[in-house]
Parts: sequence; C-alpha cells; structure tokens
Amino acid sequence: MTPASSTPPSTIPGVILAAPASGSGKTVLTLGLMRALTRAGVRVAPAKVGPDYIDPAFHAAACGRASINLDPWAMRVDSLAGLVAGLSIDADIALIEGVMGLFDGAADGRGATADLAAASGWPVILILDVTGQGASAVAVLQGLAAHREDVAVAGVILNRVGSDRHADLIANALQHHCPDIPLLGAVPRDARLDLPSRHLGLVQAGEHGGLSAFLDGAADVVGEALDLDALVALARPSGLTSDKPVPFFPPPGERIAVARDDAFAFCYPHLMDAWRAAGAELHFFSPLAGQGPDAQADAIYLPGGYPELHGPTLAGSADFLEGLRHAATRGVKIFGECGGYMVLGQQILDAQGRAHAMAGLLPLVTSFQDRRLHLGYRRAEVLADCALAPRGAALRAHEFHYASVVTEGPGAPLFHLRDARNTDLGAVGLVDGSVAGSFLHLIDRAPEEGETQ
Repeated sequence: MTPASSTPPSTIPGVILAAPASGSGKTVLTLGLMRALTRAGVRVAPAKVGPDYIDPAFHAAACGRASINLDPWAMRVDSLAGLVAGLSIDADIALIEGVMGLFDGAADGRGATADLAAASGWPVILILDVTGQGASAVAVLQGLAAHREDVAVAGVILNRVGSDRHADLIANALQHHCPDIPLLGAVPRDARLDLPSRHLGLVQAGEHGGLSAFLDGAADVVGEALDLDALVALARPSGLTSDKPVPFFPPPGERIAVARDDAFAFCYPHLMDAWRAAGAELHFFSPLAGQGPDAQADAIYLPGGYPELHGPTLAGSADFLEGLRHAATRGVKIFGECGGYMVLGQQILDAQGRAHAMAGLLPLVTSFQDRRLHLGYRRAEVLADCALAPRGAALRAHEFHYASVVTEGPGAPLFHLRDARNTDLGAVGLVDGSVAGSFLHLIDRAPEEGETQ
C-alpha cells in the first residue's frame, strides 16, 4: 500500500478528514485509519486543524510520530507553509484531522477546516454520521461538496451504519446523485470505537490505560470497513510548503525547564520544535511526580492542562513549588499558560470548593467549583515585557477553560485582548518581575505589514 504520488519529499501527498459537525466520529475513525496504515507499513504524518491539544496526543500514539496543529485562523501563511513542509520528513502520507464541521470556524467566519483545504490544496474526505438517515445523508454530502469551489470533496465514509441494508440504501443514492464522489466504506456502530471524555474533550491519551488495545481495535474495525488503498490513492501533495524556518516565538532562554505530565499536557509541538531549532535546550519535568524545575534553567514554561484535577498532589509537591519560588527570586523567566497560570497563583479551588495552595508568585485565586466556559480565539497585545514576547507585540491565541477567577490582582496586566470579531475584552493576565502568565494559549505572532494570514 503506497501513496498515489511519487512526489519529492517536500510535497508528500495528504488528505483532510472532515465531517459536517462535531460528534460525527471523525477523531476515532482518524485514529483507526492512522493505526491501520501504520500497521501496513505506511509512514503517516499526522496533524490536527485548529487549537487542539488532546487529539494530537492520540494521533502520536496511533502512528508513533508527533502530531502538529495547523491553525488557519491563528497562524500566518508562512507558519502554515513551514509546518506543512515539516510533515514530509520521513513520511509517506499526511493525514490531517479537521475540527468541528467542515465550514465551521471562529466567530468572524475564518479558520475553518475548509480554509486549510483551500489554502493547501489537500482533498477532503467527508465522514458522515448516518444515524437516523438514509438518502438524506447524500443530500448533506451534495450540499457540502458544492458549498465552496475551492474545496475539493474527494471521497466519503459512512459512519455508525446500522446494517448492511442501511449501507446499501445510502450507497445506491450516492451512486445516483454523486457518482463522482467515491464511497470508501461504511463503518458500523461498534463498541470498539468508544472513547471516554471529560470537560475539555476526550480523556487524555496518557491517562487511557488500554490505549494501545483500543487503537488496534479501532484499526481492525476501520481496516475491515474501508478500502484503504482507494483512500490513499486520493491523497494529493500540498501547494502550501516552504523551506524557510518558522520562528513563532523566540525561546525564552537557552535552557528551558518545561513541565510535562497529566496536569501540564497542553503544549504545542510547533513551539517546542521552534525553540529547539533556535538552539534552546528543553528539560522536561513532572510536578505530579514530585519533580522540580532544572536548577540550571534560565527559563521555566508551565503549559496548560488539568491542575484542577490534581490540586492535593501539586500542593504537596514541595520541590516543584519551592523550585518555582527560588527561580523567581533569581530572576529566572517564568511563564504560565492557562493551567500553568493557575498554578503560579496563590490558590486553586477544586470542584468541591477545597482550597489548594499553589506557588503564590502572582496575586491570583482561581476556582473550578463555579464552572463557566471561556472559549474562543483571541488577538493579544502584549502590555509588559515577558518571557515570550516584548511589550507592544501582537499575538494570536486561543482560550478554552472552565475555571473562574476569584481574585486577579492587584498587579500589572499582561495582555490587552480582542476576540475574533475584534470585540474589546480588556486587560488580562498578570506580570510580576520575571513571572508572567494568563489563561491564553499562545499560537503565533500576528502578521506584520506585508505578511499574509
């Protein structure tokens, strides 16, 4: 089984797996497909559209290679092109999982999976959840395929099919109304395709004790139901590629301590890769395992995750908390995003309202008891010099959490925010000396004059 194109390494063929709506089963089918192709000897380069942390970790487990984010709202075109070029290293095919529905993006209408398809030239394979539908599913397919001329729907997969008769009914309607869109297979409802979830999405890959067995089971289902050779044959190279380095944000130091475990799992690979490419050394540590940051580090990065689920353990991690405090007294640059920001504060209140003492480096108390969704893309202007950007810089970011702020300040704010529609959201985050943080997940810098996005 080999990809259709014998293109140069910089332009390996790829496809985008998308759906009409969230909840259609595209993540699990994507995982099954990645695992099935990998087992067949195909070197799969995985990617996820949009600002997702959880799905890429599953991708990596499925095909043994780190998955990257491709975000057509938050990333500059040059950034996307550089990342697409990186997918081609030691790979045969790129499999990109879409986000939400094919044409669903940010509040300003930009950033949809369709936008990446149009920019890259990758064909789209639609996954249709046909629960409770017959020929009507074909009408949905027709509408999606005709909606934008610059988006090519190259194939379709039927998901959650109830029976062979159900599959035949839709296949016949598809052949009659959409003869140019091949049916790649019909996936039945199957318990082997069930994955547990929680408030921010799927339970993390690292917490899934039977993950390898699940992935093999999903691959068995997908391999039996789909024509994998026909699917691979639809892949096409991307016209969006570049050999230029993508800096994103400069590394905050030469030796960076990065928290990494189930409480600090939300870290974009493209940022870590860019820091390494710029010559920085990354030293990972696990606060949940009682580890503190590297004492020789000149910068500490605390990414987001689920600290609200691990309050007692983090509060009792003396080497971690004391390590942060000692680093702050030495002027080490410390930056926290979302969950990392919460840990830099004084306390986290868990779902039961119990208070857990944190590092106390910023005047911040957050609560997971009174949950309220904060979600959306953000345009951020940096108000004070910090580890990742100087004052005045314009950045692109995403916010997604349920924690609420009990107290924030007094203190100097870090960012001034606007949402995707350019609505003024005011000042957020905090800076105190070399310590800074906010609830934002930074993705890229904003395009400068002459750049495109």
